[in-house]
Amino acid sequence: MNPDSIVQSKPFAITLDVGGSLLNKTGTWRSERPLYLDRLPPCNSACPAGENIQAWLGYAEEGDYEAAWRQIMEDNPLPTIMGRVCYHPCEVECNRVQLDEAVGINAVERFLGDQGIKHAWTMPVGEPTGKHVMVIGTGPGGLSAAYHLRRFGHEVTVFESAPKAGGMLRWGIPKYRLPREKLNAEVARIEEMGVKIVLNTKVDEVQASMKEGGFDAAFLATGAHSSRSLNIPVTGEMPVLQGITVLHNLELDQPTQLRGEVVIYGGGNTAMDVARTAVRLTGFKPKVIVRRDRDRMAAHEFEVDEAVLEQVEVINLRTIKQVDGRSVTLEKMVAGEDGRPQATGLYETIEGDVLVLALGQDVDLGLLESCPDVTINQGNVLVDPGMMTGHPGIFAGGDMVPSERTVTTAIGHGKKAARNIDAYLHGETYVPSEKHEIAIFDWLNTWYYSDANRKMQPTLELIRRQTGFAEVVGDLDESNALFEARRCMSCGNCFECDNCYGVCPDNAIIKLGPGKRFEFKYDYCKGCAMCATECPCGAIKMVPEGI
Repeated sequence: MNPDSIVQSKPFAITLDVGGSLLNKTGTWRSERPLYLDRLPPCNSACPAGENIQAWLGYAEEGDYEAAWRQIMEDNPLPTIMGRVCYHPCEVECNRVQLDEAVGINAVERFLGDQGIKHAWTMPVGEPTGKHVMVIGTGPGGLSAAYHLRRFGHEVTVFESAPKAGGMLRWGIPKYRLPREKLNAEVARIEEMGVKIVLNTKVDEVQASMKEGGFDAAFLATGAHSSRSLNIPVTGEMPVLQGITVLHNLELDQPTQLRGEVVIYGGGNTAMDVARTAVRLTGFKPKVIVRRDRDRMAAHEFEVDEAVLEQVEVINLRTIKQVDGRSVTLEKMVAGEDGRPQATGLYETIEGDVLVLALGQDVDLGLLESCPDVTINQGNVLVDPGMMTGHPGIFAGGDMVPSERTVTTAIGHGKKAARNIDAYLHGETYVPSEKHEIAIFDWLNTWYYSDANRKMQPTLELIRRQTGFAEVVGDLDESNALFEARRCMSCGNCFECDNCYGVCPDNAIIKLGPGKRFEFKYDYCKGCAMCATECPCGAIKMVPEGI
């Protein structure tokens, strides 16, 4: 090869004369070669809703907020809600936590969701298919399924027994965590896409309703609204209330009966919400009685922390034995070797004016009584990997099926069910794409990423929390949201930093242009692995020659 015939400018950071290394093609001695690949970011892997978090963070860090919002909406139709109530397992798995702090994914999603509402962005619907799907329940699972089914082009009618849409988003999450104007806006967007929501209508028998309405398939997402009870001996006049009823009445501006010193029995998120509500309504310091120790409580840790900050007293390893007037008798417990609470026979008393039971909720499965081919086990509807029950065309998700009972999980179920319902209606079987290997921290070169401490969301002053229902956690402003998005390390996926292009000693990497990444010229690559070694995000892998 004549070096004079090679027309090429000298790439950045390469000191060899142009064409110098290109005179020497790779011989048979190369044992490994580099390969560009896409690994699965741990945040994506941990998201129960299946969001492509890394992709929308990439758009956000470029300032293209609409593109970022649309990327979220491919998987999750409720970003402004999720940015407020999701317990963000994505951040727990974020690789950046091993460097400094996790990327504030939840806060950025909230910012983008609010942008979507502010600018009235909408999503397109598919071409009409002539198919009609019934959805039961307007909670996160039902809304998610309805949204995705409508995007597939199906007609969708959602039946809701309550007077307002939202399910447990409305009846189980207080306004200080989820402002109702945000909830209403995202429900309205789904309705504007053509989803029909029928309120104050309980479906008593799913098969009969499907036949009557001419529905081709159904998705059940009724949620868990039936409170679990406990037979506690009560003498005297102390009211005994159900936690979910308290929150329901609060939403309808009806009397909650909370007064004076409130005692709550239960250790889940509902118990924390009732306790924080009691702080605001009574001005007293409520007591939460929990059978388990702090580390094994059902409530998410941040929920407990918020409650304690607002002067809620959490009393662990106690169980209520009886109530006599204002006196509540507690038995002390100890954690056994397996973590389960064990009775000690030791007792103490506290005083209270109201007892609230927040021991969890069950699903009303009466609508399936005439479906003998639907299997129910321990209060859960069993479904196949595609979310379909034993009855063809009837699918279920959210709190109805064996799974973690969270908003994010329900949204993921709705999306998954919609994809499988769409395939079912076309006489096909939905096959999910194969997942890549997860990008671990050890594959990253963190020297590339500068120190950048996380931007924290503002919070409401304590005195204002205790006296009203204003939203407790505030928004990131645009500059901070942009900063947080740019803290993403793009784990496992090339973001075109040019490192590989710059360090290659053989000029063996071609730059294909913005958004098109790079290509190896294997005729000249010597397999030195410098590109893989210096890749900040672990997007290059050395593989044995011949693979």
